Amino acid sequence: MKDRSKIGILLVNIGSPDAPTAKAVRPYLREFLSDARVIDYPRWLWLPLLYGVILTVRPKRSARLYQNIWREDGSPLLAIMRGQAQGLTRTLRATGLDVVVEVGLRYGNPSVGDALRRLRAQKITQLLVLPLYPQYSTTTTATSFDAVFDELKTWTTIPELSTITDYHAHPAYIDALANSIRTYWQTHRRPSITLFSYHGIPARYAKNGDPYPEQCQHTSELLAEALSLEKDEWAMSYQSRFGPEPWLQPYTDETLESWGHEKKKDVQVLCPGFSADCLETIDEIDREAREEFGDAGGEGFAYIPALNDSDNHIQALTTIILEKIGGQQFSSSRKEEQQLA
Repeated sequence: MKDRSKIGILLVNIGSPDAPTAKAVRPYLREFLSDARVIDYPRWLWLPLLYGVILTVRPKRSARLYQNIWREDGSPLLAIMRGQAQGLTRTLRATGLDVVVEVGLRYGNPSVGDALRRLRAQKITQLLVLPLYPQYSTTTTATSFDAVFDELKTWTTIPELSTITDYHAHPAYIDALANSIRTYWQTHRRPSITLFSYHGIPARYAKNGDPYPEQCQHTSELLAEALSLEKDEWAMSYQSRFGPEPWLQPYTDETLESWGHEKKKDVQVLCPGFSADCLETIDEIDREAREEFGDAGGEGFAYIPALNDSDNHIQALTTIILEKIGGQQFSSSRKEEQQLA
């Protein structure tokens, strides 16, 4: 009988502070904004600004925003990721695979290194890294891989390694998004226009080769096609810009403000780049953007939640993972072994 493969699945997302306090937010922001993948300014220019101004002022403001969204079980992002890990463990083991699923945050706790060490303790023989960013960007996916490789280079024995760099056009992902929207429409009414809002990056990054905006555009087009949306029934935009330089446009806040001035009604917003609801969706979109739209004269604003740890999302991620690791083949091998035992 062949040795059974034990597969470790590492889910990675951007991160969260340990608590909604300035004291907890400050080290989180320090780690996040010190990453040269995220802010690529020369260190001699950026670090004095970061330590002298930003980390003095921003933690208090960010802490107040986190307080708006904090749950009894802690950070929404982390709580949802744990639900995703539990769901994937269940569905993947149901195929006959021997899997362990762990959660790692690029910034904050539990760290990517912590998660990998937990997987190593489980004596995995294969490792799949799945950054939960459907669209690839150097500011998210690439830096998550940096953290993985920084940890693995300290290991004596490295398991067979595979990665998923993006799944922005995967049919299972598009179907999951489309089904989520259709379900929302069944309970609420179909809007006059749907806005697909993605986290922004500096426009300069895209000019330097980051494929992120092309993948966001592709996702949006596939989703609009799946929903049979006409050209005037959807739009896409970018949110969460930071700093003085131009970011990818159009901007979400300016788009919604313009629609408010035009007295648009029945606007719904979906964030297809977020695999879990977090500060940027719960507060920035469902509170702040809603208020900006209403203050400008718009009526009928709704935010459609992220896929989170829904069965719809778990099944889509299961399909994506199985295709990557050849799960059906592994499952067949396990059944054959069980028959021989």
